[in-house]
Amino acid sequence: MADSSVADKLCNASANGNLPEVLFLLENGADINGFNKFNRTALQVVKLGNPALVQALLVAGADPSVRDPVLSLTVMHDAAREGFADSVRVLVDHGADTNVVDEHGNLPLHLAAKEGHLEVIQLLIGLTANPQAPNDLGYTAAQLAFNHGKMDTANYIQEYLSSCA
Repeated sequence: MADSSVADKLCNASANGNLPEVLFLLENGADINGFNKFNRTALQVVKLGNPALVQALLVAGADPSVRDPVLSLTVMHDAAREGFADSVRVLVDHGADTNVVDEHGNLPLHLAAKEGHLEVIQLLIGLTANPQAPNDLGYTAAQLAFNHGKMDTANYIQEYLSSCA
């Protein structure tokens, strides 16, 4: 079986949230950081609503710093943007970088704020080196939340920053 074929199977199982199949493939020699035909790893396509699967991939040695070839996003960006707090927590627990920016200068904090994912903001804000950092368009996480009508999130960020001042 060709390596790319195994990587495709691993990525498909990961994207479908099929933990038993992922574990089977890994036990039988699949490369945890192998790229599928779309140049993505199993962790990059993982069903983010399945934190047990995210953890299994990380325990097996998946690299959370691999960037998407199109937008330069990491899995931390994806989980934060989509509001998967449990997966963000697992990623943080396994050393994923919360301070990495995408090609537009967005931190995971920016993406979570724009979408109004308060629980994710609460997880990330204290782990972000500069929660007031602007993205490439000059917007901070608080400004993005405010501009997109995510008032609970904007208020939380402002209160957090005020308490740190």
